[in-house]
Amino acid sequence: MSNLIVLPLIVPIITAILLVFLRENVMLQRIISLLTLSFVVLISVILLLEIQDQGVMRIDFSGWAPPFGILFVADSFAVLLVLIANIVAAICLLYAMFTIGKSYEKMYFYPFVLLLVAGVNGSFLTGDIFNLFVCFEVMLLASYALISLGGDKIQLREALKYVLINVVASWIFLVALAFLYGTVGTLNMAHISVRVMEAGADPLITTVALIFLIVFSLKAGLLLFFWLPGSYSAPPTAIAALFAALLTKVGIYALVRSFTLLFPNNTEVTHLVLGIMAGLTIIAGCMGALAGRDVRTIASYNVLIGVGFIVAGLAIGTESALQGVTYYLMHDMVAKAMLFLAVGMMIYVTGETVIDNMSGLIRNYPFFGWLFFIVMCSLAGIPPLSGFLGKILIGQGAIEGGNFVLLGLGFLSSLIVLYSLLRIFLSSFFGETIISLEDEKPLPKRIVLPLTLLVACTIGLGIGAEWLAPYVIDAAETLYTPSIYIDAVLDGTTWQGEVNK
Repeated sequence: MSNLIVLPLIVPIITAILLVFLRENVMLQRIISLLTLSFVVLISVILLLEIQDQGVMRIDFSGWAPPFGILFVADSFAVLLVLIANIVAAICLLYAMFTIGKSYEKMYFYPFVLLLVAGVNGSFLTGDIFNLFVCFEVMLLASYALISLGGDKIQLREALKYVLINVVASWIFLVALAFLYGTVGTLNMAHISVRVMEAGADPLITTVALIFLIVFSLKAGLLLFFWLPGSYSAPPTAIAALFAALLTKVGIYALVRSFTLLFPNNTEVTHLVLGIMAGLTIIAGCMGALAGRDVRTIASYNVLIGVGFIVAGLAIGTESALQGVTYYLMHDMVAKAMLFLAVGMMIYVTGETVIDNMSGLIRNYPFFGWLFFIVMCSLAGIPPLSGFLGKILIGQGAIEGGNFVLLGLGFLSSLIVLYSLLRIFLSSFFGETIISLEDEKPLPKRIVLPLTLLVACTIGLGIGAEWLAPYVIDAAETLYTPSIYIDAVLDGTTWQGEVNK
């Protein structure tokens, strides 16, 4: 048991409350927010190292032993995601400090960002499915405020759509929780898994599993994504980058945890549905990326392609594919933040959003141009950048499992991603420049710095794959073998017999 596990949730929440009272002191808000996220990154690294030594860790709140109490569980999968999420959030916050303006900063921007990050961290670490709902709501309430911050007409329109769909999804989530509790009599994730395995291929449990699939698909943008392109295009660049990097990943995490731990039975039904939805999401995302002329729209549909690809790895379900899912989730957080920051910088220097109205940017901003080139290569999965290894591992899993349709769709999507971003690169960065020397808007180093740091992250994730491999392998093993997680949470031979039934 380690008290460190709860710090990624409570430290951002306490700091957010403190920052409410520092509304007028913007500089102090900036410093405290960055220090808070840096502290969570440090805690995540310590937890990751401890998990390698001790195995899966947990903390029981108020001393109530599972399955009766509330608990947080730290395994390699959850802590890797907490680590990358907080690194990306810190870099997006750095970009916001230089671009978003004091009017936004004085509207409680930093408290809302920290609450959003707290909800994300709590969702990754909770071992209780009702607490997952609570952490989802903390994250969503903060995102409701961030998407409408500033009060532009387009923001309010998209915020209304975003809020309505998430309220409906949350209501369905509560209904699913009620059915699940009524069926298995527990909300502890490990205990749910034991009870579901005891019940076997029960039609009611399969129905409940499919309801959870709908809920988490809405939140992840899996097939039911009609709310996503507009919602991610409306807010300022720093907020859009945060959303693209973190929000859909929490929905994907919930899908992964549900269909590797909570509902291990009847995989021929659940994984078939996951595979179909993943394939259709990839196809729809590719069509949107090819048809789009607005850089923000193209970026948003690239988010959907990533969602479909990751869930395809989950549907394949082999240990290699789950290693790929873990690695690609980390990559996708970094890569989508990079893409949205790069797109935002293009809009900043040109005042345009349509690629046909941009041209020759590399002559005015050569360093930025080549940063965009690296972003494009990373998203397309070109080695040695971070996107390569995740794609290869998911592909290997697809071959092992005989899922050749998903394999073909996945790697076709890589070509579409490359083409859609190459279209932006060639049209916007090459050709005759549209910006005269007199009209050239300076691109200060402090604005380019966050994108440079994310590019360093994607290179580091690719080149440092060997260093990360033990943690990714451990994460995939825990996902592939639920008994590891169950034994760590319920710790006792009392439950071993039930797990092995």
